[in-house]
Amino acid sequence: MLHQPIRKVALILACVVSGASPSLAAEPGSATAPREALAQMASPDAIAEYRRRLAEYQQARAEFDQEAGAYWKAISDRRRIRNAKRRDRQPIGLDDYVLEQPPVYTGPKRPVNPEPEPEGEPRERKYIPVVADLLKAAQEHFQWSPQRPTNDTDFKRAYARFAAAAGLTREQAVRVYAFETGGNGRHDSQSGFKGNRAISTAIGYNQLLTTNTVELLAEQGPLFIRLLGERSAQASGPGRAAMEHKLAVLKKMVAIARSVPDDWSAHEKIGNTEQGWAMHAMVLDIDVGPMLQTHKLLTSVVFARTKGYTRPLSAAELEMMNLTGDGTGYDMVTMPMDMREQVPTANFFQRGGYERNPVAVRHNTVAKLLAVTDSRMDSLSSLAGAKELAAAF
Repeated sequence: MLHQPIRKVALILACVVSGASPSLAAEPGSATAPREALAQMASPDAIAEYRRRLAEYQQARAEFDQEAGAYWKAISDRRRIRNAKRRDRQPIGLDDYVLEQPPVYTGPKRPVNPEPEPEGEPRERKYIPVVADLLKAAQEHFQWSPQRPTNDTDFKRAYARFAAAAGLTREQAVRVYAFETGGNGRHDSQSGFKGNRAISTAIGYNQLLTTNTVELLAEQGPLFIRLLGERSAQASGPGRAAMEHKLAVLKKMVAIARSVPDDWSAHEKIGNTEQGWAMHAMVLDIDVGPMLQTHKLLTSVVFARTKGYTRPLSAAELEMMNLTGDGTGYDMVTMPMDMREQVPTANFFQRGGYERNPVAVRHNTVAKLLAVTDSRMDSLSSLAGAKELAAAF
């Protein structure tokens, strides 16, 4: 079963709300002031005052953490109850959710230590591959390069053909594309850069992570092989030779993806290797890329159907399943409308993920979160890239 880590919600949803915080100049005594200057300013009285304020902060924080711990334990307990009820096909009601919003820390801030503190070991930053790395890895590990489109319109047409044939509606595909890519994304658009450093491996119209690609190859690989084999049989000349080579590479990739348990963590381990980067290059291929992009969404549609949910998913509902994982998203989209207004979004997060997600905190009920997603889809669907994709259907 495809599973999307909830931490991705913070990355994608945070991008739907614009606005930047003003930068503040460092002042003496601020957290950003140089340690050397603070050391020169320190005095016995300053140190004593710091220790008094630190004790106050620690006590207030401990009291808050105890309250928050109880709240998030209740969130986990209710989630287990809902999962058990769903397995037993029992009805789920408001009592199965925590209806209070999470506690918010309002105590004193941690004071700045006027004395110099020993610096810890610098944490090694994990390198996130970019498209060039994927292409290089594909050559080195499989002696293959993805067939790139002459222009992005060609990729949109290929995606639209495959998505429509597979059962995605134009509304679902276009609005999810608009939300995920900002309305003008290319087939090789990568999510988020900090300077010249990538902050995610999410690529393409539906922003697949390396782990998504490995997992899709494992679960849908036999279908992809059959479809590509049919295209290869219809080709001729040099085009057929290239297609047969691509098919051979795809078979190798699928075998690797299926060599481990069908589990997110096992697929993530592959995705974090250069071999996994090479597999992720398939997202860029004009034949296999649309298959991967389509099935990233289609698995959520199929998941809902197998659970007995027959109403077509709106694009915003599909996006919730796409971002948070099928199980968590299904919990939200099957909720009656009147309950959506009352159930806090905190019910669908772990504590850390929620506290790092300003959009889920600000739009703090299921109804509000779906509404802001719909609103951004409305806005971004009017941009040129989204209009071009809509025209391709």
